[in-house]
Amino acid sequence: MKVKTRSTTRKLVRKKDTRLVPRKRFCRFCVDNVKTIDYKDIKRLENFITERGKILTSRISGNCAKHQRRITEAIKKARFVSLIPYKK
Repeated sequence: MKVKTRSTTRKLVRKKDTRLVPRKRFCRFCVDNVKTIDYKDIKRLENFITERGKILTSRISGNCAKHQRRITEAIKKARFVSLIPYKK
């Protein structure tokens, strides 16, 4: 009965550290100095919804915490009033 060890069958190749460093995203609403986010502004809200109808996280969208909460509230209101579908 032969037993193969992994150390003999695998070659270790050391690569350069080629990770991409993501650049800092800025909140669109802070940059444009937007005071209120209207739930009736569907074109703006659709930028923060995936094709499956899920709300994008602030890491992906780049929003600050304050505006992310307001966007979430506006999307939920628009869904409730049937301006935006729950699922696409």
